[in-house]
Amino acid sequence: MIENEGLKREIGTWGLVANSVNIIIGAGIFFLPVLVAERLGSGSIWAYVICGLLMLMIMLCFVEAGTRITITGGAYSYIENAFGRYCGFLTTTIFIFGAAVMANAAVANGLADTLSYFIPVFKKLWVRISFFAIMFGGLGYFNVRGLSKAMAIVKFNTVAKLVPILMIVVCGWFFIKASDLAVTTGNSMKDIGETSLILLFAFVGAETALNVSGEIKRPEKTIPKGIIISVLLVVVLYILVQVIVQAILGESITQHRDAPLAEAAKVMFGPTGALIVIIGATFSMFGNISGMVLNMPRILYASARDKVLPSKSLAKIHPVFRTPYIAVIIYSALGFIFASIGEFKQLAMLSSASYLLIYLGVVLSVIKFRLTGNKEPGLYKVPGAYLIPVVSVLVIIWVLSNLPANELKAMSVFILAVTAIYLVMILFNRKAKAGRKA
Repeated sequence: MIENEGLKREIGTWGLVANSVNIIIGAGIFFLPVLVAERLGSGSIWAYVICGLLMLMIMLCFVEAGTRITITGGAYSYIENAFGRYCGFLTTTIFIFGAAVMANAAVANGLADTLSYFIPVFKKLWVRISFFAIMFGGLGYFNVRGLSKAMAIVKFNTVAKLVPILMIVVCGWFFIKASDLAVTTGNSMKDIGETSLILLFAFVGAETALNVSGEIKRPEKTIPKGIIISVLLVVVLYILVQVIVQAILGESITQHRDAPLAEAAKVMFGPTGALIVIIGATFSMFGNISGMVLNMPRILYASARDKVLPSKSLAKIHPVFRTPYIAVIIYSALGFIFASIGEFKQLAMLSSASYLLIYLGVVLSVIKFRLTGNKEPGLYKVPGAYLIPVVSVLVIIWVLSNLPANELKAMSVFILAVTAIYLVMILFNRKAKAGRKA
């Protein structure tokens, strides 16, 4: 088991659960019920069950890798340790630029759009840019000051976003009849499969919480419990939200594409209920961004620590606060810049494919670690020998094969470009070494 250096281990099981749930539940849950209902009708629950099982298998692989490699870096550290520097470099660039920053930019603009519902001045570009500067600057500041302060923000946002969702889940049963809960089985596997692919992207994020593995207390016990609890909580919550919202709105659900949960709350509690849900959606989006600013700089830090990225400054730890402060500042600045430029719809598509590629790398790393014969005591092992990792690989490949041709093409171009940058770095380093020897 690889140990950590320099960073404080302050995150317990429920801190990891809060961090993970905060990242998974972003803006998607507030409009997902419509997308699923219009394709599957009352058979929607099957897509959630299938998607939940697939994500649980993948996360079990993350758990095994996370208990073997407990240093900060999450998926990057697992893949880099299993397959070397090139794969580590690919993971870092795909994770940061293909998944995280672009997703943050889209969510930040979605947050500004939501605020403009109450405050129309947010539609003005200069106001939005100022808002992004304050938000990313503030989050960067708190993350530099210390992990405990950053985790306090994460826990607050997790509670704030869950309150309106739990309000619907708990109180919704008083507004529906038993006949509303009938589940049909007439959907084709094609419909269920394609809808599950959409939902799969709504479940991503639990693995991002492992980027702070070097700051998790007793990782060999905390990581398995925290991640498994997180995924199960989200699966159950998503299913309950879908069933209740669909039962309350009935066939009219497709008429409320932008805010089905708010409309269901309006039916239940009037305009006040809708307002609470909209405020909850605001906290949800902000919480998603705050979680990413907490976790993603650890990827930059870890890759610089391992000299996969050329910048030594990214690996610096603050002498007082013991946080990777340069990486936090750089990531926050990137978030601000890309959020200010636009929504990056095409890059948001790349974000989804990027997560799948990272999942594939982690699952393959678990298989590689198994084959190396590491027998250290206390390591978590996915049950069923190689069954779950192999099935996970097949599932991920199947999902990627169903991506639109333009997205596959864009991802291929991105990987080729990153590979070219890596080769240039190698040539530059070799010339530098030769120059020093001369």
